[in-house]
Amino acid sequence: MSRFAITDQQIEPAPLRAQLLDARAGAFASFEGWVRDHNDGQPVSGLHYQSYVELATTEGEKILDEALAKFDIVDARCVHRVGELAIGEMAVWVGVSAGHREGAFAACRWIIDETKARVPIWKQERYTSGVDAWLHPAVPDGAA
Repeated sequence: MSRFAITDQQIEPAPLRAQLLDARAGAFASFEGWVRDHNDGQPVSGLHYQSYVELATTEGEKILDEALAKFDIVDARCVHRVGELAIGEMAVWVGVSAGHREGAFAACRWIIDETKARVPIWKQERYTSGVDAWLHPAVPDGAA
């Protein structure tokens, strides 16, 4: 089963968390990234995410494999949205199960940081002024 996914559907945390239940786990940590109504002093009306899904899934799986090797954890999952998202919607979810909280917390933070840095997902903010802006990283040629 794939542990990393790109989806255009609403993220439901409960079934994802259930996939991490394991008798070896005494801890669970998660991160939810939501669309907020502002960025850099500008009011935001929503976001649009695009991704190179095949490459994103492959790189995301690598990140989770690396987390399993690097941290003392039992398992991990990550799901990232694409498409149009409204204020308050969940854009990304990371969950980690571990024997102890230290590993779960550390791996969870590492996974979201690596996902943002390495996975080809591009965010376009839509401002209430009517202006749109692509953010970190800039959209490569042909992605838009």
